[in-house]
Amino acid sequence: MERMTEIGKFSPEMFERFILPKLGAKDEAVTVGPKNGIDCGIVELGEYALSFTTDPVFIVPEYGWERAAWFALHIIASDSVTSGLRPRFLSIDLNLPMTMTEQQFEIMWDTIHSECLKLGIAVVTGHTGRYQNCDYPMVGGATLVGVGERHQYVTPAFISPGDDIIITKGPAIEATGILATMFPEPIEQEFGTHFARKAGQIFYKMSVVQDALTAVSLGVRADGITAMHDATEYGVWGGIYEMAQAAGLGTRVYKNRIVVEECVLEICSYFGIDPYSSISEGTLIIACKKHKSSAVVTELRRKGIKCSIAGEFTSPEQGLVLVDDGREVALQHPGVDPFWKAFYQALEYKANIT
Repeated sequence: MERMTEIGKFSPEMFERFILPKLGAKDEAVTVGPKNGIDCGIVELGEYALSFTTDPVFIVPEYGWERAAWFALHIIASDSVTSGLRPRFLSIDLNLPMTMTEQQFEIMWDTIHSECLKLGIAVVTGHTGRYQNCDYPMVGGATLVGVGERHQYVTPAFISPGDDIIITKGPAIEATGILATMFPEPIEQEFGTHFARKAGQIFYKMSVVQDALTAVSLGVRADGITAMHDATEYGVWGGIYEMAQAAGLGTRVYKNRIVVEECVLEICSYFGIDPYSSISEGTLIIACKKHKSSAVVTELRRKGIKCSIAGEFTSPEQGLVLVDDGREVALQHPGVDPFWKAFYQALEYKANIT
């Protein structure tokens, strides 16, 4: 039997081979089911639409307990808001390590509670316990439900050829934020104290909640935003590829038009990873009607969110095209996110020198 050796989220090929053909009972209320490039499922009930998204509860003690819990909540909230619906109900399962103390748990849960208050999310149900053989960072799972009217949600099925591609913050936001937080000493030695502090601030950019809610406030579907995707594993290239595949369309993307946050390229180069293929929670890929895209960019920038129009969706026969320094190449799915190998190599090196 063939072993599965890759780290991280299943590739599109693995998803389509093993998961997509076997999705339990069919239900006509499910209007958007599991699919690459879609962060949320959608269920329509009467005049209402519900979005469902599920993620691991990802707690990294080395971030500091408050930052770790903030990030854990915003991972799932960032997926939820790509539906265009405001997140409302949280179900959370915590399978905690035996090493977690009462004080650590209190800080973690207080932070999750606080972020839920800010975002208007109610915790509805869950499960909490400490168990043998459970370890960080994957300490459970959670499902977040968004609620709105049927005409308010967005999904790649609404994208049409000619819709602009807007990208917020640019590549490798999560990769940079995590590496800067986990390995500040070598970064400071290489680039200096001021650079290391600035890079560390990227951590709190690892959320697209404000990005998405700002974008859809200007209109959806025929009047604005048609779909959104959070560029998590496989980064910007993977996110655009998955979104186009989900829409059944082509793309034309200009690499030099994509905004880049400070410190990103230097840190990715230092750790030997391609920023555009690396995990990037905090980067939102937005499909938007041309007549509204300039207004969306203006409003996002007014909120302090870097963004740009980086290309457009095209007809499927035009294929997936990336324009890099004037040269056209095929936009391909990275297949493997380079962040994970670099991250674990850096952890191993850090352990060997301490």
